[in-house]
Amino acid sequence: MPTSCQSLQLGLEDLLGDLQFARRSGDLGRLALLAYCEVRRWARLAGEQALAEQSSRLINNSPHANREAFMADVDQLILGLEQARGRVVAAAQGLCAADSAAN
Repeated sequence: MPTSCQSLQLGLEDLLGDLQFARRSGDLGRLALLAYCEVRRWARLAGEQALAEQSSRLINNSPHANREAFMADVDQLILGLEQARGRVVAAAQGLCAADSAAN
């Protein structure tokens, strides 16, 4: 079942907002939950296998040396999601353009 680019884009925006809030709050448990469950789920739906693997490694390669190391890995995951946002937006715009041309 294909997932629409718009729903992927909206899901990613929500996910990034949740991650950034948890990051600012220093909520390690919430960050771990989001990184492992939600990021991995979104990445698989979006076909972003590298991000899915990165999120799995973030939790499965535990324990981290310290809090700062975990936060640095979370920051890298957020950066990867922000880069994926650009790809998802470009894909959504391409679909809209193709729909407009077909009509």
